[in-house]
Amino acid sequence: MRGELTERIEREGFAVLPAAVPLAALDTLLSALAALPQGTEPRRRGGTRDLFESVPEVRELARAGAMREAAEAVLGPGCFAVRALLFDKTPDANWKVIWHQDLTIAVRERRAVEGFGPWSEKAGILHVQPPVALLERMVAVRLHLDDCGAENGPVRVLPGSHRVGRLGPEDIASWRERTPAVECLVPRGGLLVMRPLLLHASSPAIVPAHRRVLHMEYAVDSLPDGLEWHERW
Repeated sequence: MRGELTERIEREGFAVLPAAVPLAALDTLLSALAALPQGTEPRRRGGTRDLFESVPEVRELARAGAMREAAEAVLGPGCFAVRALLFDKTPDANWKVIWHQDLTIAVRERRAVEGFGPWSEKAGILHVQPPVALLERMVAVRLHLDDCGAENGPVRVLPGSHRVGRLGPEDIASWRERTPAVECLVPRGGLLVMRPLLLHASSPAIVPAHRRVLHMEYAVDSLPDGLEWHERW
């Protein structure tokens, strides 16, 4: 898998790996997620955060198995997981996401470091935009806990847009005009592997139902000048 996946991620910025995680492992994970305290359900666009802390099964997935193997295929064996989010589109939380790049990372505390900024806070966790070079050495691995077809508001991507750095509104509009979007249809147990700088979006689900996704981000670099990743597994 490594050579083919690495080549496709380099060229297009994403890849879909169907049937990557056994269904029995999904059931175990869903049972653990169901045990989360009330109020932590992913009912808003931000999703559920701090899953590494609250769900041991998520830490296990980060360290071994298909998600880890996919990250290593792109980043090498020295990579580590730095963030885990749970998203779910339901009739009560059926959002639209405009075309964008994932430009922020989660860190432990704020420090004045050249090239890092602006800063923001999400669910009490500090986030900052790092230099593009750091984002280019990261990858997101998204495990689909439910089937995601065209009616479920799947992620859409613009292949190749990850190769040109941070994009402003005019650049994004230009990419949309000249590049056909690809819908990432992923069956239950499949993975969507993508670079953070890849332009992506999603529409509201036509038939709202559970579309649960465990989104995990991997990096390979330590942060400079005393900055620390919020999580590192």
